Amino acid sequence: MSVELTRSGTTAIVTINRPERRNALDGATIAGIGAAFLAAEADDEVRAVIITGAGDQAFCAGADLKAPRGEAPTGPGLEVFTNRCYPKPVIAAVNGAAVGGGFELVLASDLVVVADHVSFSVPEVFRGLVGAGCTTRLASRLPPAVVAELTFLGERLSVERALALGLVNAVVPGPELLDRALAMGARLAEAAPIALRITKELLFREQGMHDDDEWKAIRAEAAPAFASEDAKEGAAAFAAKRTPVWTGR
Repeated sequence: MSVELTRSGTTAIVTINRPERRNALDGATIAGIGAAFLAAEADDEVRAVIITGAGDQAFCAGADLKAPRGEAPTGPGLEVFTNRCYPKPVIAAVNGAAVGGGFELVLASDLVVVADHVSFSVPEVFRGLVGAGCTTRLASRLPPAVVAELTFLGERLSVERALALGLVNAVVPGPELLDRALAMGARLAEAAPIALRITKELLFREQGMHDDDEWKAIRAEAAPAFASEDAKEGAAAFAAKRTPVWTGR
């Protein structure tokens, strides 16, 4: 299974389990994440959800550019918690690099605990793609110049700078990562569930977060890049470990 759902007390743990592919997102993995979040939502005993990755090299490397082109998830996917106010607190336990769509999973979470060797990046424009989710979420939280640096130049963001910018809550040694996230989950379980859910809804609304229809419009705006010849070239160059040759088509 490319996604595992386990429990520790009242906390569900969703683990992206493709370390050999740096926990990259193919159709089956996207569907697995969606199914796991729906299952955690339906379980009244679950009070918080942790999302993490297997291994210590990558939390999630974003879209799997080596997966068959056009492969789509069968059933609900990431939108289960990224395109709406998911009713339970989500904690990202970032065990390794979070790249592109992997970084978006972090940005869509409520609380973020990060191992001290982690970095973040949005390299999509260097693959002929658009990091619509990261760009939109970062633009609502950071100064424009910083967002441009990350999304135009693809610069890596260190954990120290991410902490200073307020994108993460805590940086810990790798071996302590899951324990710290579980401690947050245990603390959340002490809160009244209805009050916590409403508090999350208020925060979601006041942050100006997008709803599902708005996210569909944002993704549609980015779609021409994904359908371009440059996107095909970007994926081919990535797979062949060579410099892409852009045509602007």
